[in-house]
Amino acid sequence: MTRYIVRRLAMTVLILWFISVLVFVLMRVGPGDPALLQQGINATPEKVAQVHKEMGLDNPYPVQYADWLRGVVTFDLGRSPLTQTSISSEFAKRFPISLQLMLMTLFWTIVVGIPFGVISAARRNSPADYSVRLFAIVGLSVPSFWVATLVLLVPVRIWGYAPPLNAQVSFFDAPWDNLRQFGPPSLVLALAPIASVMRLTRSSLLEVLRSDYVRTAKAKGLTERVVVMRHALKNALIPVITVIGLLAGGLLGGAVIIEQIFNLRGLGQYAYASILQKDYNVAQTLVLFTASAAVLLNLAVDLLYGVFDPRIRYA
Repeated sequence: MTRYIVRRLAMTVLILWFISVLVFVLMRVGPGDPALLQQGINATPEKVAQVHKEMGLDNPYPVQYADWLRGVVTFDLGRSPLTQTSISSEFAKRFPISLQLMLMTLFWTIVVGIPFGVISAARRNSPADYSVRLFAIVGLSVPSFWVATLVLLVPVRIWGYAPPLNAQVSFFDAPWDNLRQFGPPSLVLALAPIASVMRLTRSSLLEVLRSDYVRTAKAKGLTERVVVMRHALKNALIPVITVIGLLAGGLLGGAVIIEQIFNLRGLGQYAYASILQKDYNVAQTLVLFTASAAVLLNLAVDLLYGVFDPRIRYA
């Protein structure tokens, strides 16, 4: 397993290097000039050139890339040239918000999606199965931004209640206020993942239940519950774990639309603003961070396979 992990980590370094080059190039070939965005359309060429020099944009591209990558590797991200705020401090302030949103979304996805997928497979073609499949179709079909808008508007119109949309409150300082703030957006964000996990759990479990060893277990007189929970579910969860790992990687980078609607000042909102403002250092760093999280989570998911299916070996 050690050799496998070392190979995967070496491949991860190559993947992240390629992503860093790609996002560096795309940010610069795209339309817009950060100097013009900062100074306005009436800025003189001399002023624009001065701002370019202050931002280091007058240097050749290899020099700009090397300076940025050196800052990322040494965790010295510098300051945003547009907002003049420390990128590291802003990241440290926003990361816990996106992390909590991700963890709560994954919590709803796991505790709702997997059990109901199991019920749907175990009670195939029953009213419970049809209900779960209907919910999965609706969850995958309805846009999350529309659901988020309803979550904000309907309680206000009917009960006069709205979740707090002001400054974020720490869970350790005020747990109830924090859950009121993060509960609705995490549920909205989890709607599509729950539906995906339900369907995948159902289809995977149905396939495993047709296996020879499951029929043997039933022939030995084991109850349906024991067969499903103790023998079939572990193998059926392998593709589900893959999907959950991919979801976690994307969610950790921030849910841009949901964070905007619920005014959560997380990494998604930060990345959205930096891309609009052509804030190169911020946008590049956040994209690289998201890619790193996704790749490392995929490695963790691959290692979990051996826990759920002992037949899997790492060479």
